[in-house]
Amino acid sequence: MPGNFLLNPVDDKYHYNPDKDIPDLSSKVIVVTGGNNGVGKATVIELAKHNPQRLYLVARSQAKYDQAMVDVRAAAPTANVAFLELDLASFASVKKAADRILASNDRLDILINNAGVMGLPPGQTKEGYEIHFGTNHMGHALFTKLLLPLLLKTAEGGADVRILNLSSEGNMVAPKQSFLPDQLSSPMSDTHSYVRYGQSKLANILFSRELARRYPSILTTAVHPGRVATPLLDQMMATRSFTAYAQKAFDALSGILTPVQGAYTSLWAATWKRDEVQNGAYYAPWGKLMPGSKQIQDAELAKRLWDYTEQELKKHGYA
Repeated sequence: MPGNFLLNPVDDKYHYNPDKDIPDLSSKVIVVTGGNNGVGKATVIELAKHNPQRLYLVARSQAKYDQAMVDVRAAAPTANVAFLELDLASFASVKKAADRILASNDRLDILINNAGVMGLPPGQTKEGYEIHFGTNHMGHALFTKLLLPLLLKTAEGGADVRILNLSSEGNMVAPKQSFLPDQLSSPMSDTHSYVRYGQSKLANILFSRELARRYPSILTTAVHPGRVATPLLDQMMATRSFTAYAQKAFDALSGILTPVQGAYTSLWAATWKRDEVQNGAYYAPWGKLMPGSKQIQDAELAKRLWDYTEQELKKHGYA
C-alpha cells in the first residue's frame, strides 16, 4: 500500500524506496522551490538521480545554489540541475522567475512548492502581507498562477502533470476564523508566530484543494513532511519562546526525521502511480492520506481563500 514508507532506504521489506520507485524522469521538467536546504535539497537530490530533462533548484541567491550543488553533484554528477533565483516575499522576484521558466521551456511537468518560513518575528513582505502568509501562500500562489498556462499545456499533451504544495501539521493552530483577510495586510503583531505560520499552512492545503477542483487535468496535493531537522527549526528556536523549547524537548523524546526522510512523502506524491494518489488530498508521513480538520474539509473556505487571493493578485497587476 502507498502508506508503507521506509525509514531506511536500503531496507527492501518496505514498500517505497526512492532509488528504486522513482521512475525515469528523462522527459520531465521539474521545479523545486526552496531547493537549497532541508527537505527541498533532499527532494532535489533524489529527483536528480533519475535523469530529469531539466530540474530547477530554486533559491534566493546564487551562493545558496552553489552551496547546495556540492551535495547534488556528489549524488547525481551528470544531472541537469539549473539555478532559478526567487524571493517569494517579492512579487517582482516571483514574476521574474516565472518568466525565465516560461521563456526557456516548452513544458513543465512537476511544480513542487516546497519553500517556506516559520516562527519569524512580526514582519511583512514587499507587498505588505504578513510575512508567513505572504511568503508561504501568496508568493507560491502567484508563482503557480504564472506557470499554470504551461502546466495546463503540458497536461493537454497527455503528460502526467503535478503540483505539490508543502504544508504542515501546524495548520491545526491556524486561527479559528481560518484566515483573517482584514489583518493579512499587516504584521499581525498581536498574534503568536505559530498561529501566523499555521494560518499560512492551512492556506497551502486549501489552495491545493481548490486548484485540484478547478484544474482536474493536473494532479495537485498538499504534503506534511513530518517533524524534520531543518533550518526552519532553527528559525523557531531563535524565538526563544516557551513553546519552542517545549517542542525541542518533545522532539528529543519522540524522535525527529532527517531531511531525506522528510522528503519521502513529497517524492511519493510527485512521482508515484497517478491512480494511487488522490487529487486535492493532504498527505502526511509516510504517504498517509489525512482527512484533516473541519477547516481543511471546508470547500466554501477553500473558495473564499481562492477568491481573496485572486483579488489581491489583481490589485498588484496579476489578473
